[in-house]
Amino acid sequence: MAAPTLRQPTKKAFHFPKNSKGQQSDNVSQTVPAEQPATNNPVPTKTAPKAKRAAASKQEEVKAQAEQKPRCARKEKVVRDSFTMPKSDYEKIAALKQKCLDAGVSVKKSELLRAGLLMLEAAALKRLLAAVTAVEAVKTGRPAKG
Repeated sequence: MAAPTLRQPTKKAFHFPKNSKGQQSDNVSQTVPAEQPATNNPVPTKTAPKAKRAAASKQEEVKAQAEQKPRCARKEKVVRDSFTMPKSDYEKIAALKQKCLDAGVSVKKSELLRAGLLMLEAAALKRLLAAVTAVEAVKTGRPAKG
């Protein structure tokens, strides 16, 4: 049998795990990066003033676009609900949908109900109360099987 051989240790650095904030933990010694030697002749840059002008012009463009374009209205959150109504009212909804189709407008049941809400909201108080009293009260809940 051959005798086991020992390998020389590698010079790769061990990377300590980071905490949840993405920083090294406090008990790890921090390494200081090597300083770069200072040069006596700094390189003049002619692009610095151009960069400042470009940044200033971009800021002006952003401000101009913000003034021209109004902020987008956020979409309103939708609420799902269920309710009980007589069969005759469902027939009225179907008739109104057909009436809209004949006029060339495709409409959903929820859109019809929302349009009705807009009309009731715009109506005078007396007219609204008259419409509410004309509606018969319906027992809430699911209808009995039968």
